[in-house]
Amino acid sequence: MELTPCQGERMTKYTIGDISRKLNVSNDAVRYYDKEGLLPFAKRNKAGRREFTDDDLGYIEVIDCLKKSGIPIKDIAQFIDWCMEGDSTLDERLDFMETHEEQLEEKIKVLEMNLAFLRWKIWYYQTAAEAGTESIHFIPGTTQVKPEIRDIFK
Repeated sequence: MELTPCQGERMTKYTIGDISRKLNVSNDAVRYYDKEGLLPFAKRNKAGRREFTDDDLGYIEVIDCLKKSGIPIKDIAQFIDWCMEGDSTLDERLDFMETHEEQLEEKIKVLEMNLAFLRWKIWYYQTAAEAGTESIHFIPGTTQVKPEIRDIFK
């Protein structure tokens, strides 16, 4: 998709709508990031509208990824501050990314375990529905699931 430059400018500038289409980020998300101070690089034109350059695309892409990864806004703001400071903060930014990579990998493991459990419960209810009773999965005389049935999930 091609961006539409704002007219009458020497340097190509883009609107929120242009950025939204290019990066598949909602207009509201870009406005929210700005409101939260995550876009210190964003300039405003004489009419007060935000304008972005090609240089801004990478920042917005990183901010959106970090936000969607569950990283708190205050942490993202610190990361952006480091970016604005420049090369003197490369080590901090690397540590930040490595730390959040580890945290995201842990979240993914938990989500994968939850997904496996939900799939087991789907199987459990499908087979119970076919049999007309879930007692097919119980230890006789109880409502406890047979260990061998439960082990399917693990």
